[in-house]
Amino acid sequence: MTRSGRNPDRRVRTAKKRTASSTRWLERQLNDPYVKQAKADGYRSRAAYKLLELDDRFGLIRGSKRVVDLGIAPGGWSQVVRARAPKAKVVGIDLLPTDAIEGVTIFEMDFMDDAAPAALEEALEGPPDLVLSDMAANTVGHKQTDHLRTMALVEAGAWFATETLEKGGAFVAKVLAGGTDTDLLKLLKQHFTSVKHAKPPASRKGSSEWYVVAQGFKGRD
Repeated sequence: MTRSGRNPDRRVRTAKKRTASSTRWLERQLNDPYVKQAKADGYRSRAAYKLLELDDRFGLIRGSKRVVDLGIAPGGWSQVVRARAPKAKVVGIDLLPTDAIEGVTIFEMDFMDDAAPAALEEALEGPPDLVLSDMAANTVGHKQTDHLRTMALVEAGAWFATETLEKGGAFVAKVLAGGTDTDLLKLLKQHFTSVKHAKPPASRKGSSEWYVVAQGFKGRD
């Protein structure tokens, strides 16, 4: 505690078995107000506030009846959906294990698996009106490769949305610095009446992530 009564940023000593990068990550977590708020509010991750902020700006969740959460782990986004649209049917998928969430059907499988889209549709028992994607590929340390791998997931999510969404529905996905690739942006503008990029305040300033928000699905011919 300083003389002013304020707590200084917490510092973490570098343990023998801890790398400098992991030490910096831990320091950031300990000093992150969103991490602290998530614990206080019962959300599983700070990412919940990104969706809350996007929803406050774009009006995505309230009134939704069927929602797909791509890359659900650890579950923060589905928690937000359940809080703001408690009657909605929510289905999520992730390679990583995700603890159960009341009212949410969770598949532990790869979204790129050929069987995944059909499994999600069957569980929803009807077309979704909101498809959320917080998916990102595991990084390999090569910026261009990491970007391409993540954008491939975003594109897969977009195709799933355009093939399953109810007319008037919305698609939200995490993209990286530079925004949505030209071909994908063309696809979204072809199928949605509004396509915008946003960086919610909860995204860390140094992060390369942005979100593409596509609303007003035009339907399928």
